[in-house]
Amino acid sequence: MRKAAIFLFVLSLSVAAFGQNEGITKKDISPAEVDRIIKKFTKNEDLFRRALTIYAFDRFASIQTVGIGGNITGGYRRDSFMTFNEAGERFERVVFAPLSTLTEMQVTAADIENLGGINPYAIDPKVADQYAFTFLGTEHIDDFNLYVFDVGPKVMPDFKKGVAKFFQGRIWIDVDDLMIVRTKGKAVPEGKERFPIVETTRGSVDNKYYFPIDSRSDDALVFESGQVVKTRMRVTYKNYRVGRSEVRILDDVPDPVPSPSPTPKKPE
Repeated sequence: MRKAAIFLFVLSLSVAAFGQNEGITKKDISPAEVDRIIKKFTKNEDLFRRALTIYAFDRFASIQTVGIGGNITGGYRRDSFMTFNEAGERFERVVFAPLSTLTEMQVTAADIENLGGINPYAIDPKVADQYAFTFLGTEHIDDFNLYVFDVGPKVMPDFKKGVAKFFQGRIWIDVDDLMIVRTKGKAVPEGKERFPIVETTRGSVDNKYYFPIDSRSDDALVFESGQVVKTRMRVTYKNYRVGRSEVRILDDVPDPVPSPSPTPKKPE
């Protein structure tokens, strides 16, 4: 039986590490068993990605810069209607996006891409064989027993070659269902850009798979020039419903449209 209750973690981000180890219980399991767990949850992640293609949902995203004393010094907002086609390509219709007060360095095209890619979904199962998985042990959170892995690319790509981004960080796998229920990490490689550590929690939507319901970050980005930019990101995912709508994909650009678009019709 699936756990029907929405699964929310107490979110506590650290800018110095992807996760704390205090709650992790070391557990000796054989390499063969670790390999079985990895193969199973990556297969389940592939099934989840396929399931996403029959759903539409709403996403509400905000990115802010934080100054001295916690004052908000700039902001970016992007509320969207989202869906995927059968090929797994993401489609988005922006329904509200006031004029951004952030610079192109603070919110880049890659940041917007990460909002709909690595931040909520982490590991693309199509390239799972290019990741190194390190089993850390188990952790009990709420009513969940979880396997904990540190994850990163086996070989760090050269950002100068414009390669696709990878996830680097930590993932939590439900022991019973062998599905990802929590991720905490960032997109790599980084060039001149800097990406925040983002923590995403997933909840049971259809009693079969876990879907992203919350992504957040409070981080300090240190650039090559030595400049430090404190950022705060909050993203919520709501109203998952079966059905796909034909929407046009938007170019991911740093500056959003200055005025809201009409709210799209609810897919049948």
